[in-house]
Amino acid sequence: MDIATLIGLAVGVGLVCFAMFGGEGADPTAFVSVHGLIVVLGGAIAGTMISFPLANVMGLPVIIKNCFTNKNENPQKLIQDLVSYAEVARRDGILSLENVLRSVKDEFMVKGIQMAIDGTDPEIIEDVLKSDVNSTANRHATGKAMLEAAAMYGPSFGMIATLIGLVMMLRSMNDPEKIGPSMAVALLGTLYGALLANLVCGPMASKLAKKSHDELIMKEIIIRGVISIQSGDNPRVVEQKLKAYLEPKQRRATEVALQE
Repeated sequence: MDIATLIGLAVGVGLVCFAMFGGEGADPTAFVSVHGLIVVLGGAIAGTMISFPLANVMGLPVIIKNCFTNKNENPQKLIQDLVSYAEVARRDGILSLENVLRSVKDEFMVKGIQMAIDGTDPEIIEDVLKSDVNSTANRHATGKAMLEAAAMYGPSFGMIATLIGLVMMLRSMNDPEKIGPSMAVALLGTLYGALLANLVCGPMASKLAKKSHDELIMKEIIIRGVISIQSGDNPRVVEQKLKAYLEPKQRRATEVALQE
């Protein structure tokens, strides 16, 4: 579970609720407009469906779910594993990595190591794995773009709800009882659109971009590690090559772990 997403949403909702209901004499019902909410949410969904194929839009719930999950990917642990595989290959030969594959759960790594064991040319290994990386990057980019589209269309439909509410209000100026509900639709539509964009869809798109970047770095480490292992590089050389992908703090932690 990605605690940061949950905490961020909780804090954001808490601040909005505090602003709405924290004052003396606050009326929670004053911020409820079913019509405005339907226009904003429905409009954001409609705009996204027009912008992307249905197959992509149907996968949106899974994309949103990814914002709340954490795969616990650890680049330091990955480098330690690849260095240990390099030690096994250098000591017992690359064919000995067949035994290692039984304990490897990452399908991407299994694919790379298996091709190395089979004697596939390094250029072909890199091309095949890079194609996988590009496919993953494109899939992630599509998910991020859909959330960004919803973040863009939400406020736009909030403005549409505002305009509708203003028209309704102007048409009922001679009936004071209808002015209040019409004004509520007008103002709350804009509020709902702003919240959808700035508290939900926009931040989630940014979170997906970060998760995608981290996953692609992990795959790049695997590619460099597999090719280095097949080339018969010294495990210490493999370590130095792979640590280049880490931040300075992570590099020091990896060095300590490998020395233990």
